[in-house]
Amino acid sequence: MAELDKLDRKILSLIQSDASLTASEIAERINLSQPPCWRRIKRLEDEGYINRRVGILDRRKLGFNVVIYTEVKLSANGRQGVGDFEDKIRSFPEVTECYVMMGRTDFLLRIVTKDIDSYEEFFREHLSQLPGVLDINSSVALTEVKYTTEIPLKVI
Repeated sequence: MAELDKLDRKILSLIQSDASLTASEIAERINLSQPPCWRRIKRLEDEGYINRRVGILDRRKLGFNVVIYTEVKLSANGRQGVGDFEDKIRSFPEVTECYVMMGRTDFLLRIVTKDIDSYEEFFREHLSQLPGVLDINSSVALTEVKYTTEIPLKVI
């Protein structure tokens, strides 16, 4: 993998803030002609710096008003099936993020639902039914102070 230079970082910064920008638009914003800009973008994709380009939806406008952060602790026996647990978690569209944790819990989940009743249904029918789960602790997010998917790139 090549080292990222100032132009690469500018390209990445622009793409992560607006994935709909064309190579020509990016080139214009960073004062580079379109062909070398396109080659840089292609290299950044090929090297895995850009995984995919997506549109970010407004969850509230779509009726998903509740964000829950849930800590899951597995039993000693449950830890043998960590891969199975992870596979099952990946299959739930309500779980938008899942992290293996170091510390008092094994997993941290970010769950998005329409309302508390929807979360309770998800909890009862899915989450609490997973084998090996010892403890589940959920916290409801009240106010979203900041939400971004942007990586804090330092563009000099």
